[in-house]
Parts: sequence; C-alpha cells; structure tokens
Amino acid sequence: MKKILVTGGLGFIGSHTVVELQNEGFEVVIIDDLSNTTLSVLESITEITGKKPEFHQMDTRKKEDLKTLFDTHKIDGVIHFAAFKAVGESMGKPLDYYENNLSSLIYLLQEMRDRNLDNFIFSSSCTVYGQADELPITEKAPIKAAESVYGNTKQIGEEIIRDASNAHKINAIALRYFNPIGAHSTVKIGELPFGVPQNLIPFITQTAAGIRKELSVFGDDYPTIDGTAVRDYIHVVDLAKAHIAALKRLMEKRNKASFEYFNIGTGKGSSVLEVINTFEKVNNLKLNYKIVARREGDVTAAFADTTIANQELNWKTEKTLEEALESAWKWQLKQG
Repeated sequence: MKKILVTGGLGFIGSHTVVELQNEGFEVVIIDDLSNTTLSVLESITEITGKKPEFHQMDTRKKEDLKTLFDTHKIDGVIHFAAFKAVGESMGKPLDYYENNLSSLIYLLQEMRDRNLDNFIFSSSCTVYGQADELPITEKAPIKAAESVYGNTKQIGEEIIRDASNAHKINAIALRYFNPIGAHSTVKIGELPFGVPQNLIPFITQTAAGIRKELSVFGDDYPTIDGTAVRDYIHVVDLAKAHIAALKRLMEKRNKASFEYFNIGTGKGSSVLEVINTFEKVNNLKLNYKIVARREGDVTAAFADTTIANQELNWKTEKTLEEALESAWKWQLKQG
C-alpha cells in the first residue's frame, strides 16, 4: 500500500482529497497545524471512509519536526496543500504569506531531495495567470505579474518546484485550480472558514443562514455579461479526484516532463450574479446582497480551458454548478 503525505489535509480541499485517496486504497498521513480548520474533520473523514488516517498536528515551517516525520515514515508521494490562501488578506500581510507559503514548500522539497523521494503534487492556482489576455485560459497563457501577494506565492512556488525537479529528479505536478466550491455528498465535510469568509460561496451560505447581514458583491462595472466578475466554479469532489489522477500519472511514470502543470476547472465561467441567482433557484430562497466597490487584487474574468488536463490526466468534471451550490447550502444548514 502506497503511503501519501498530505499537508493541510484537514482543510477544505485537503480533506476531500484524503477521502478520495483512501477510497482508492492509499494509506494517508496528514499534517495540519489546525490554523484554518478543526480536529473534528479527522473524525468526519473516518466516518466517510471507515478508516482513520494517521494525523500529526504540525507546522510545516518547523524543519526539525518535518525531518522527524520523514525519518519515521516511508513516504511514496506528497500532496502539498498547506498554505495561507486569501487574496484580500495577502495584500495586507505580504510577509506572513511569503514566509508561510514558500518556506514550507522549500522544506518539504529539501526532505524529498535528501531522501531521493519522488511524486510531488502542488496546490497551485489560476491566479498565476493574472488577468489573462484570452479566455478560456490555456496552460500556454503567459504568467503575468501577479494581481495579489497570494497569487505571487503560487507563481514563485511553481518556479521553486520547477528548478528543484530539474536539479534533483523530483517528478512534480502543479494543479492550477480555478474556484473550488461545494461539499461532500455525505455533508460530513465542507468549507469551514474561520471568521469572515474570503470566498464567495461561504459568504453566500452564511448570508442565507442569517449569520451575515448581507452579501457584498465587489463591483458591477466589469466588462462582463452583467458587470460582475466571472470565475470558473468547480465542485471540490471533482477537484479532489484530479489529485488522484495526477498522483497516478506520476507513480506510473506517465509524466512527459519532470515538472508539469494543468488547469483544473470546469471550462465554464459564471458571473457573481449568475452564481447568486442559481443559488437562490436551487435552494428556493432569496439572498440579501448589495453592490460595493471592487476589491484589490481581483481580476475581471478567469475560466479554464481544461483540454490538456482532460486528455493527459484522463480526468474531467462530473458535477454541475447547481449540485455544488445545493451541497454548499446543505453543509451550511448542518453547521447550525
């Protein structure tokens, strides 16, 4: 049984990926510092899969702790999620974002280098493209100056992995996510933001639940179908399955370069108002929202061309926006 280390494995995307890994027969070791999640997620994963993954509460910036973990486990692959991830927050806390997101990545790669380990998957982001010249965005799109500090940490992270994979024979894949939403069909795991949500969907669900007074729509003067920003919203379970496909590609040595990268989205853009209207329709309720000024760091539109991921990873999305928004609301209701 292959043992996979998942950093940030109790987070939103990490927890769904752990479930898919266990469903595929992998043994999972999770490390998470619980800065943006709770230990209860571990029990929820266990309830879904019938198997409790090994867990260590750990900060990936602590080199000695990381070294000890690699000393005591034979790791066959690493999926690296652990990172700060809020675009808006990153603009006000740049040094925190650079320290956390880059040092943890470097320390992981150093351990892999020192032990001749292989198979590294990086949680990247469509923010590496900035505001793309053409839509949908293909992997050939130029990497522009990042619109946010968060986006820049993903750009630099990819550069670090590329250089390390070339020098140290570490085969790696970066998955450039678009916008993950939704919850597991069991409604046992989902997106659980601490404090004020930074992403659209939890803000929508918390507003619908009465936790937030109203939803702020950042800008209605974009050059889009209705003036609101357009994004590619992918169900988190589809996204989790892309990690399994990428991991198998590396383990079966089907990769065509030591460092590869793929767009992971649905291939369809939806505006903020389209998402709000769809949420209202599938869940039969009305949202209180208002238009406010644009938010620093946001791009006008971003949606994926997923052709290469579909072909090379033998993966494609299966779930709809409606399914994702319905599951997100069920998850919110369960939170009370």
